This record gives sequence, structure tokens and C-alpha cells, in this order.
Amino acid sequence: MTMSFLKKLFGREALPARLRYEDARSALESRSRELRRELASRPDAPPETLYYLAGDTDPEIRALVAANPSTPHQANALLQKDRAGDVRAELARKIGRIVPDMPANEIQDVRDRVMELLEKLAQDELVRVRQIVAQEIKSCPHVPRRIALALAHDAEILVCGPVLEYSPLLSDEDLLEIVATTRVQGALEAVARRRNVDGAVADAIVATLEIPAIAQLLANPNAQIREETLDRIISEAAAIDAWHLPLVMRPALSLRAVRRIAVFVSRALIEELGRHRQLDAETESYLKTRTQMRIEQEGERGGNAPDAAIVAVKKAFAAGTLSDELVTKSASLQHKAAVILALSLKASIAEPLVARIFEAKSGKGIAALCWKAGLAMRTALAIQIFVANVPPDARVLPRGGTDYPMEGTEMLWHLNYFGIGETD
Repeated sequence: MTMSFLKKLFGREALPARLRYEDARSALESRSRELRRELASRPDAPPETLYYLAGDTDPEIRALVAANPSTPHQANALLQKDRAGDVRAELARKIGRIVPDMPANEIQDVRDRVMELLEKLAQDELVRVRQIVAQEIKSCPHVPRRIALALAHDAEILVCGPVLEYSPLLSDEDLLEIVATTRVQGALEAVARRRNVDGAVADAIVATLEIPAIAQLLANPNAQIREETLDRIISEAAAIDAWHLPLVMRPALSLRAVRRIAVFVSRALIEELGRHRQLDAETESYLKTRTQMRIEQEGERGGNAPDAAIVAVKKAFAAGTLSDELVTKSASLQHKAAVILALSLKASIAEPLVARIFEAKSGKGIAALCWKAGLAMRTALAIQIFVANVPPDARVLPRGGTDYPMEGTEMLWHLNYFGIGETD
């Protein structure tokens, strides 16, 4: 079947559904860009054709060859050195997805060549290429440990973050070294979010006194925080609002820790501190006393506190500094109007729509709203507890202590349910 016949048949240049070697050769000889593009993306294209197209002058065609799972290793090796970052990024994505699914009985020579290519891509000068590799292999136990270590020590958080948080190849010794030496902002937070954090690693994170990392550690229910380490955190926590909520939500607090935390947290947090815990009579009485003291203190400040909170939200938004910390603090102080305003501004949604979700006591709706506003799931939990009064059995809890438990499509569904579209 000739190209001219195909053109007559379809009214345009096209390749047949069943590709033969002669069809591929004719497509190359035609010098048609559309045919070369289609050929570059066809899994049934002959290997020699894909190798030839790996040297095409058009970077879009080379990117299609890089993404093609049928491209031979020789062509992949050529594309790894391609001058176009988009081409190397497509290759990194493909190789990164191949590695976790490689069968255990794969021929050693094939495995070695793939891992060699992966290692070179993990050292690419372009951050985006290294980031793709890190994202694709972050949870894979089958890559060489040296690749995981190299990515974990990367100077960019987009690269090292996923590996530090998820890689099973990093030992506690590796993590201790990284905690002690890293200068990458966000690296300690990634370590603190790991599925399991050993007591020694937790001690090292606390020793850095890095506020966001310690907040993440406290929010991680699987982090093994020793009693003496927790005592140290509590001793410093009075002036650090970011630690209050995760401290209160921390499982298995001792009665001594409960009483110490109740000294400095808000009334709403004191109430949450005593909820669902087995407390002795003395501790229950102590918490009631602290709650009454907080009520009296807030009464002495008068009714201006909520107004001041609204002013603070407006100023922070205007300055571009309206953060999770400020919203969580307003929530824990039960400044409902300030929280509604903050979400309205951050998510570009009318305040009555935000208030409607609060009134519905919809944990999923509040989580979706905070997600749209670009806030953390822990902030969504604080709003559910202290502002919207969502019943415990209807609350949406963070996955792994920190992450949103729903996918984006589900979030959008819950927003649409309340009349909020993607562009609102």
C-alpha cells in the first residue's frame, strides 16, 4: 500500500493500522513531518526507524521517540545526551516508569543498561529531569541504592524531597547524616513525613529547632518521639503556634504532657486535648480550670479579638503572607469570621459559599475548600474541629498525618456539590 494511495483514501497523509517495514521507510522518504511524528510515537515502528528518528532535527519528534516504549536502548542512550531538555524529560519519565515494573527475572544485561541510563538521568543538569526521575522511583526498592542516595542529597527540594519522604532504600544512618548536613529548605520536613521515623532520627530533627520540620514530626502519628524529646518540644512550644495543634492531636500523650500543654494552648485546643482521652479525675479538674481561665482571659480582652483577627487576615493577604499558620491560629481561637475570610481570599470564593460549607458541617467539603485554597490538610482538620464543629465521625483526617486523603477529582466533586466550579 503506497503513501499516495493512503493520502487518497484518508484525504491526508497517514500510516496504516498494521505497520510494515516498507510503510515506515516510505514515511521517512516522504519527508512529511506529520508522518514522522506519527511514526515516532508508534510502538510497532521498526527499531532501526526509531533509532533514525532519534537524530531528527525536530525536537518534538525526538521527544516522541524518547517517550516510545519500543525505542531501542541505543536510541535511548543517544537521547539521554540530547540538547533539548524536553527530550531528556520524556526519556526520564519513561525509564522511571519502566524500572519499578521490571520483572525480577529480567535479563541482567538489560537491567544493567536500564539502570546505567537511569543513573545518568538522575545526574542531569536540568532540575526538571532529575525531579521526574525522583518522582517515578521514590518508592521503588529495586533501584541501585547509590541512585537513591544521590537524589536524596540533591540540592533541590523538588528532587530530594520525594526520595527523602518515601524511599525504602535510605537507612536511619543515611537520614541522620542528611538531617545533620542538609541546607535544603524543606528537606527536614520531608524526612519528618516518612511513614516511620525512628527515635534517633526524631531526636536529630528536634535538635535542629526547625519549626516546620518539628510541626511535621508531631503531626506524623508513626514518628517515634521519645518522652524526653517531647518534653523538650513542649518546653519551647508556648511561643510557637505552629506546634500547638499537632501537639494536642498527638496520640498517646502522658497525663503529665497533657497538663503541661494545657498551660499555653487556646481554650478550643484545651477542650480538644481532653476529648477522647482516658484522664484521671485530677487531670480532668485541671483542664476545666484551665478552660475557665482561658474564658476569663478572652473576656478581659473584650470583643475586639475577632475584629483584630480579620484585620490580620486582610493585611497578610495583601502582603502575600496569608499562611497555614495564621489560618490555623485563627481557627484554634475560634475566630470564625476571620477563617471564612481567609478561605474566601485564598480560594477566590465568595464568603457566603464558604459559610455554607461550614454550616453543613461537611468534613469533605471543608477539606476540598482548603485544598482549593492551597492550604495544608492539617489546617483543614483544625477548621473542622474548632470552627465548623464537624462531628468526630464525620471529620476527614489527614492521610499519614499530613496528606489530603482524597484525589483532586473527588475534591472537585465536593466543591461542585456546594455550587463551586473550578474557575470560581
